[in-house]
Amino acid sequence: MGHVEAGHLEYYLPDGRVLLGDVSFRVGEGASVALVGANGAGKTTLLRLISGELQPHGGTVTVSGGLGVMPQFVGSVRDERTVRDLLVSVASPRIREAAAAVDAAEHAVYGGTSRAVQAVGDVDDEAAQMQYAQALSDWAEARGYEAETLWDMCTMAALGVPYEKAQWRQVRTLSGGEQKRLVLESLLRGTDEVLLLDEPDNYLDVPGKRWLEERLRETKKTVLFVSHDRELLARAADKIVSVEPGPAGSDVWVHGGGFDTYHAARKERFARFEELRRRWDEKHEQLKKLVRSLRQAAENSHELASRYHAAQTRLRKFEEAGPPPEPPREQEITMRLRGGRTGVRAVTCENLELTGLMKPFGLEVFYGERVAVLGSNGSGKSHFLRLLAGEDVAHTGSWKLGARVVPGHFAQTHAHPELEGRTLLDILWTEHAKDRGKAMSALRRYELERQAEQRFDRLSGGQQARFQILLLELAGSTALLLDEPTDNLDLESAEALQEGLEAYEGTVLAVTHDRWFARSFDRYLVFGSDGRVRETAEPVWDERRVERKR
Repeated sequence: MGHVEAGHLEYYLPDGRVLLGDVSFRVGEGASVALVGANGAGKTTLLRLISGELQPHGGTVTVSGGLGVMPQFVGSVRDERTVRDLLVSVASPRIREAAAAVDAAEHAVYGGTSRAVQAVGDVDDEAAQMQYAQALSDWAEARGYEAETLWDMCTMAALGVPYEKAQWRQVRTLSGGEQKRLVLESLLRGTDEVLLLDEPDNYLDVPGKRWLEERLRETKKTVLFVSHDRELLARAADKIVSVEPGPAGSDVWVHGGGFDTYHAARKERFARFEELRRRWDEKHEQLKKLVRSLRQAAENSHELASRYHAAQTRLRKFEEAGPPPEPPREQEITMRLRGGRTGVRAVTCENLELTGLMKPFGLEVFYGERVAVLGSNGSGKSHFLRLLAGEDVAHTGSWKLGARVVPGHFAQTHAHPELEGRTLLDILWTEHAKDRGKAMSALRRYELERQAEQRFDRLSGGQQARFQILLLELAGSTALLLDEPTDNLDLESAEALQEGLEAYEGTVLAVTHDRWFARSFDRYLVFGSDGRVRETAEPVWDERRVERKR
């Protein structure tokens, strides 16, 4: 069994700002611990420090047992990597080194092809052949073949095909959920005793999230994971490590209970900070008042002069000790999603069929309704929203938006090439606010003021999500088409979005796998894996339940 311990960690950003200051906590053997906190507070950086990818500027990290890491990028791989490459990337260092040696030897023997292309272009070079034989021997010694046996179980569980058939498949052909499930299967089945998982639930549908919850509850491994999914946190976390931004950089507060008691305990913690400061201020004022009252009297009395000097000493020492530490800064996010009146029927679909994704269905959504679009990955939910947003999606049948309906689309992938390379202030100033002060005020409401001069593509996923919502607010959309809007949002931002939607005067359609978020909607469309679209009066995550109710 392994454990993780961080002692007084410090980390500075390239511009000299303190990101993490004096961070200390311990994850004991076999515990499943959630790392939560505001977007940009340093959660991913903290995982990278623990994994050794980054070096701290102060403090120490101790990890016992092998360490397995799921990076944040898993789920969004769109390059040329194969399934084998992805599995190797999260394997032990010894496996990674042996795999790199095999790849290099294959390159020499096969002239740039791989085992996926049988001996075409073989090189009759004895040195290359010897190098290849040695690489295969080292692969065996590193227990590479045992790893391939494990990966076979992983590809069967995640993709339904054996490793032999899956290994050369490009990862970009997998859905985000399939990528996540594949890596999670590998890490949870593997030999590493400590796992660091950065947002393992993103891209997973609800059955996948439930599978992850069960695995985290039953595993004997020590797990530290970042998540914003409130249901997952409530079901899978033994305790919470909360990253709290403060004046001297973020530090952490450890809540020894589960997520169910986290908010109440955190509120009490802030109240204690306020009470300590109130008491300090009262004592400070008492000492200053005593010094003032004794000052004039001390000129006429030796006895009072001694008391005066003693009071001065007490005040000086009190001030030198300083006030109690300042509380972490709480986020204050205000989303003013206004909307506006539209025609009675906001969305109408007649015999609508998205080619190759679903069977024809009809739908009417009325002004002001909140409709959650549910269903498994790959069932066509995102394509449906993209169609309503005006994108070119192959379909038959008809659909239309009602009078004065102005759609605002939130893309799950945050793919906005028009925003890439531009700072937030530039985008708002030139296209929306037309005034620097108004632009900064809008960023301040979304807790993005410090990122004003940052480029959109350099923001964290949660910060990008908040900025997308701000753009929808400023665009004056009267119908919001939200594709997994809470996926990257921190807890405070997700709650602010829910409050904003409650006050929104318009229609909302949201694709979501967030069970907590879904419960706040009026109607539910379930996109089935069989291509049928059904409506339910409550959130349904198991399609078989829909069939039983019909």
